[in-house]
Amino acid sequence: MTRKTFKGVIKLDIRDSKADWEPFLPPKAPDGAPNVLIILYDDTGQAAWEPYGGAINMPTLQKLAENGLTYTQWHTTALCSPTRSCFLTGRNHHLNGMSCITEGANGFPGWSGRVPEDCMTIGQMLQDNGYSTYWLGKEHNVPEQDISSGGPKSEWPLQKGFDRFYGFIGGETNQWYPDLTQDNAFIDQPYGPEEGYHLSKDLADQALQMIRDQKASNPSKPWFMWFCPGANHAPHHAPREYIDKYKGKFDEGYDAYRKWVVPRMIKKGLLPEGTAVPDFNPMPDDQANPGDYVKPWDTLSADEKRLFARMAEVYAGFSEYTDVQVGRIIDYLEKSGQLDNTIVFYCSDNGASGEGSPTGSVNENKFFNNYPDSLEENLKYLDVLGGPETYNHYPTGWAAAFSAPYKMFKRYSEYAGGTCCPMVIHWPKGIKAKGEVRNQYHHAVDLVPTILESIGIQMPDSYRGVKQHPLSGVSMKYSFSKDGPTEKKRQYYAMLGTRGIWENGWKAAATHAPLTSKGHFDKDAWELYNVDEDRSESKDLAKQHPDKLKALVDAWFEEAEANNVLPLDDRTAAELLGLERPSTEAPRERYIYYPGTSPVPEGVAVNVRGRSYKILADVEIQDASCAGVIFAHGSRFGGHSLFIKNRKLYYVYNFLGIKPEQKLVSTSELKPGKYTLGMEFERTGAGEHGESLGKARLYVNDAVEAESDLKTQLGKFTLSGDGLCIGRDSGDAVSEEYTTPGTFKGGEILGVGVTVEKKQYLDLEKLAAAAFAVD
Repeated sequence: MTRKTFKGVIKLDIRDSKADWEPFLPPKAPDGAPNVLIILYDDTGQAAWEPYGGAINMPTLQKLAENGLTYTQWHTTALCSPTRSCFLTGRNHHLNGMSCITEGANGFPGWSGRVPEDCMTIGQMLQDNGYSTYWLGKEHNVPEQDISSGGPKSEWPLQKGFDRFYGFIGGETNQWYPDLTQDNAFIDQPYGPEEGYHLSKDLADQALQMIRDQKASNPSKPWFMWFCPGANHAPHHAPREYIDKYKGKFDEGYDAYRKWVVPRMIKKGLLPEGTAVPDFNPMPDDQANPGDYVKPWDTLSADEKRLFARMAEVYAGFSEYTDVQVGRIIDYLEKSGQLDNTIVFYCSDNGASGEGSPTGSVNENKFFNNYPDSLEENLKYLDVLGGPETYNHYPTGWAAAFSAPYKMFKRYSEYAGGTCCPMVIHWPKGIKAKGEVRNQYHHAVDLVPTILESIGIQMPDSYRGVKQHPLSGVSMKYSFSKDGPTEKKRQYYAMLGTRGIWENGWKAAATHAPLTSKGHFDKDAWELYNVDEDRSESKDLAKQHPDKLKALVDAWFEEAEANNVLPLDDRTAAELLGLERPSTEAPRERYIYYPGTSPVPEGVAVNVRGRSYKILADVEIQDASCAGVIFAHGSRFGGHSLFIKNRKLYYVYNFLGIKPEQKLVSTSELKPGKYTLGMEFERTGAGEHGESLGKARLYVNDAVEAESDLKTQLGKFTLSGDGLCIGRDSGDAVSEEYTTPGTFKGGEILGVGVTVEKKQYLDLEKLAAAAFAVD
């Protein structure tokens, strides 16, 4: 914000001086400026939701679609952090340093995981134009190493132009036991699932509180709210009554679902007549990622069909339950007279997710640990899917079905299955059309220009002394009045080694699967589609139009140069997530922790993966009833914990939630006194899937009280959250031997030290070698 020139008069005496308040007044929004509400779901293709012809009831979205506009060719980057950065700044994701998720950041301009100063945010733009700004729910644009109480806050919401934040920082969180942040501090959830807690409900409660508070004090001031629920990202969690509403609705399977839903999409006018439905597995055998394979429904066993159908029911219940919570916000805006002049964007950040593997999972963390799922293990959780006992994700078949009629799903940016997403816009004061369809081609970078034009303001040329990079997108406001030709001319795509480019109705796509570590991008075969006529990209026209294809490939490289796209990276999830990254605190061999602190996020906590390690605690037991958690990191879906129960010392390493828990228990009872309590793990080798194998010993002072073989995880305990705790266990308990918070009582923890072997083992198979690095 540029301060206006002072035009008053300053003399020695106030009586001879003339005040001028103008330079000191806070900015005011244009008269009649609308509120802006963005509802951004995760991991949802067009074919999932009722307004697009899908099977999932979305009463709030349906109401908005019937009174607004439904877009058929609205696109994203194919992954969450990059798409959200486009929403945040209006620039292409590589310009924002968001080549992929922040956990995959690397030391290149397009990969840094930090939004540069020349890409100011929509929050900053609107703050400087008299808006209140709020962000709720998911925030996946903070570098992993910055997610800590003492770390840098430059990328956190309040430093990016938002007055308030309430939600979780990271890629996902447990919906029953979320890792919550309020403004700039980590907090505990207000109540538990046994009292009716679910994150979607909590977020709606907080959103309503923020709006009510603002209108109570500043009723004339418009607001901007970015509402980002955890839905529909894994883990798929929902109240049982919402899941059961869909019982039997997906029993015919994902093959049948696609054949059912695409004609409905055509009938609604959302797809052209004759739109083809490509095969489930369109990638060539030499390129395909086995983890993204779709098993034909008719080849499944009866147990697999039963499990997979229930997983789809859980996903549907999760989506509808969250939509109902959003409905509470919409209802309040209507009752309070605000809805008429509120622009509502209701959309998703990428196509449906294939991270559940071909067999689905009751614990998605297995995917991030390169560990296979077992049908026998998964079936044990059939009756509790979606509840606190699971961290579930459906199989790839449902990802492909819910992204119909397009090929592939999330992470695949060369095909529309990863990028073509639902978008409904509702603004009664600014959009006269009701229930109409819009076919203009647009992208997530176009949202910020649309908001600015709708309000009637412009992004400044410079911000805080830094010349701003021009917006990458174009406004969609012209489409509010009628359907017709798009005013967008070109959009490139690049994600995890996949890439493509759209220009004037034509699309070039390089055949390359993500997360395969195959490289050789110069040998990629390029396909060509006329998407104006062939929306599902089913007819490759490369041989018929070689000149057109060459022009588009050249255009992709032009965009890559202009947007910091290179280098391309298709390495495996373990390689990406396991890369050691610079931090304000260098990795060390000894870590000391004390009770009374907030959970330490995994990105900055001691890293025991692939190493021998020791945990030693100085503890004073003051009475015989002393019990509780000494050290805990992770959750029931992966983690480890040292605790006292029934006067005995326990160490549990919960390996990816697979039962029985790996457990060591002291033989002797702990009497009042001062102790050094702890354990050590001596790594001796690697298992079939890269997990560490070795021997664990439990100590009371110098005595070995228990000894056992132990295996530890290749990858992280969670993608985000469930941090390291001393004296309690936040969120969901690591061990079934206690319930959270398991607060340590009847004694005092003086401190806990964790020592790790300096070397992380590099003499393993390629996966482990890439995932781990020497300090």
